[in-house]
Amino acid sequence: MASRPSAAKKQPAKKAAAPAKGPAKKAAAKKAPAKKAPAKKAAAKKPAPKPAPNPTGGVYRLVRAVWLGLAHAVGAVFRGIGQGAKNLDPAHRKDGVALLLLGLALIVAAGTWSNLRGPVGDLVETLVTGAFGRLDLLVPILLAVIAVRFIRHPEKPEANGRIVIGLSALVIGVLGQVHIACGSPARSDGMQAIRDAGGLIGWSAATPLTYAMGEMLAVPLLVLLTVFGLLVVTATPVNAIPQRLRLLGVKLGVLHDPEAEEFSDDERYDEQWREALPARGRRRGSAPEEYDPEGAEQEALSRRRGRPRRSAVPQPDLGRPMDAVDVAAAAAAALDGAVLHGMPPSPIVADLTQGVSVGDREETTPTPTPVPAARPRQERLKAEVADLTKPAPEAPTDLPPRAEQLQLSGDITYSLPSLDLLARGGPGKARSAANDAVVASLTNVFSEFKVDAAVTGFTRGPTVTRYEVELGPAVKVERITALTKNIAYAVASPDVRIISPIPGKSAVGIEIPNTDREMVNLGDVLRLAAAAEDDHPMLVALGKDVEGGYVMANLAKMPHVLVAGATGSGKSSCINCLITSVMVRATPEDVRMVLVDPKRVELTAYEGIPHLITPIITNPKRAAEALQWVVREMDLRYDDLAAYGFRHIDDFNQAIRDGKVKPPDGSERELQPYPYLLVIVDELADLMMVAPRDVEDAIVRITQLARAAGIHLVLATQRPSVDVVTGLIKANVPSRLAFATSSLADSRVILDQPGAEKLIGKGDGLFLPMGANKATRMQGAFVTEEEVAAVVQHCKDQMAPVFRDDVTVGTKQKKEIDEDIGDDLDLLCQAAELVVSTQFGSTSMLQRKLRVGFAKAGRLMDLMESRNVVGPSEGSKARDVLVKPDELDGVLAQIRGEA
Repeated sequence: MASRPSAAKKQPAKKAAAPAKGPAKKAAAKKAPAKKAPAKKAAAKKPAPKPAPNPTGGVYRLVRAVWLGLAHAVGAVFRGIGQGAKNLDPAHRKDGVALLLLGLALIVAAGTWSNLRGPVGDLVETLVTGAFGRLDLLVPILLAVIAVRFIRHPEKPEANGRIVIGLSALVIGVLGQVHIACGSPARSDGMQAIRDAGGLIGWSAATPLTYAMGEMLAVPLLVLLTVFGLLVVTATPVNAIPQRLRLLGVKLGVLHDPEAEEFSDDERYDEQWREALPARGRRRGSAPEEYDPEGAEQEALSRRRGRPRRSAVPQPDLGRPMDAVDVAAAAAAALDGAVLHGMPPSPIVADLTQGVSVGDREETTPTPTPVPAARPRQERLKAEVADLTKPAPEAPTDLPPRAEQLQLSGDITYSLPSLDLLARGGPGKARSAANDAVVASLTNVFSEFKVDAAVTGFTRGPTVTRYEVELGPAVKVERITALTKNIAYAVASPDVRIISPIPGKSAVGIEIPNTDREMVNLGDVLRLAAAAEDDHPMLVALGKDVEGGYVMANLAKMPHVLVAGATGSGKSSCINCLITSVMVRATPEDVRMVLVDPKRVELTAYEGIPHLITPIITNPKRAAEALQWVVREMDLRYDDLAAYGFRHIDDFNQAIRDGKVKPPDGSERELQPYPYLLVIVDELADLMMVAPRDVEDAIVRITQLARAAGIHLVLATQRPSVDVVTGLIKANVPSRLAFATSSLADSRVILDQPGAEKLIGKGDGLFLPMGANKATRMQGAFVTEEEVAAVVQHCKDQMAPVFRDDVTVGTKQKKEIDEDIGDDLDLLCQAAELVVSTQFGSTSMLQRKLRVGFAKAGRLMDLMESRNVVGPSEGSKARDVLVKPDELDGVLAQIRGEA
């Protein structure tokens, strides 16, 4: 029955496909599919035979559905638990591991030290006793020791791998020797015999060695393995074993420390140390008349002991002689800090720690050595001794006249704040489920729009992730850039930024914000700088880039920077990070600062720090005067550079420290190194509104010339418009840091290119240093108010600020002009001089002589009447002049507001 309709429906198809000529043939060919379609449709409408009911299949489907539902539910619960554990604070995770080990130690102790009954006791006997044999009693103690270490030292996770390797080698070596000592039982002797010996671990370690080379060689090899594990656990090199043994003897009272006795009994060394301390504080530049090798070496060694230590513990008493153990302990602390961050120690620290045992580090608590404020950097011992032998060159006879230098008191000691005051952040994520979802969305977009491109990888940053897209052959880059809105729609984020290409790679970068943002702590960036041993005082921490690397910048090389962004974009946090970085890394002798805060609330936390050269300036008019003072200071520094023949302030300072430059004979001036001068303006727009011409002239002159003089500017504004950031300012400030802006025009004002308008705020920025072609996207570092307060308090405890009186001298010697005079001060002075000299007070005369209108002349006459220069009006008659010609100078001074 089913074959007949199909045969009948095939006949018309064959007839329609009959041969035809010309266009008829093409028409028949086109109509053939149209006739086949209804045939298939009619065949599909035929009802299919109903299958017989099968009760077994329904039960199977029901059981399968229930099973899959339970599986999905259990999986969702465990995934939620895992995700929650992943998002836990790292400190909580470490505490959880430590408590878990304590719990395991209790269970194992109950199973090995007593007869614990039940399944748990049987499991402990099978696992622990079977693995460790006779030494199963020590396993709980070992677990408890590891747990206590996790609790006491959670900040040292880098030593976990070393301890695991050392304990493994130690356990294998000891259990192998125990197994051989118990007669080396084999598996044929039964499991109980192996448990009574070294357990399965000892059996697996000793059996291959005894079978291959006999017990005579197996035992020494296992002993060597045990010694290696012990050395690894205690972090003791082989060459330090005698020193550790000597230190153990000193602690037990069996041996005496000859070095301590030598230094404690040497009174002559104590006197040299006491005499060298004020000399180092004053930092005299003159060389000694006679060269004493021992005295020069002692002085150079005392200078090297003045290296600042990043510790917040109290300073030692200056009257106490500082012996070699103190120097070695301080140097060893710095060496341990460098090794902690995976960086090699500096040559200076390596020289100081040469011949110092590890035991000395443990016995002596590292204390911060006070650094004289007039000693910012360290020189090598050999270089200092060699420089002392060289005669000082003759200084020029004529010195330019100048004011006193920026200086501090020479006998002040100063220790830098410890990095422990700044919080540590958790490790950054390299990948998350959100990244995988974005990769799938991008791949789907490319396939839907038929673009031959693929996501080959990504680099995750704290705020955004850059996805690398490689194009197929003969695919234009414009195909990707044209899909910007489609990509934003697919990933549900409007802030999508495309980089074509990625610098240094043949790939297109698509930067998409992370749904799970991370915070960048200032302390992490500064610890990396400390580990890299870059001790330049102007090195500041900025944040973390898209590739996960920390971003640091040297303000002395930038040399000026413009920071701009809208409200809430992270500009104030960036300024706080800059100032805190300077306070943590530099003494007041290294860097002095001028802070301008027209908003009055942003920089108040830094009031009273010793790095300030003047109190925080909040008046815009005084800020303009402070910038004028910076210009004068720059000119005076250049006078010194030109007089002594130096091109940069660093060379001039180094020559002063080496004693190669000294003032001429008969001069009372004392040459001291110039500190870097950092000027930070928190809101440039307020200054440009009050005194635009004066502020612009001062900024342009400073940015043009002040680089070699050690003066650097940081200009910040939240209104990056052309009337605030003028063309002259932009041309002379080469480094830019742009945070999120409200418009494309603002981005072009800051960076001269688009991009800042697509940032997502809260520290997300574009950094364009001097000489770079493309801006680097980064997440700005963040420092809390509590951390800032701790660092500021430490700096205040070290010393009080030394302010300069001539920074805003104009406001102290000059009274404000009366409001009723306004801009007519010059005209009023000319009018008073004319009236008093001629003794004729006529309004028409002022019109003719001063070429002003009647209204202006009448106003000038009223102002002179209010100041008792002329009498009251008497109609058309001339006014009486109340001031004699010899009193003219006093009248003019009174009008100008001078004392």
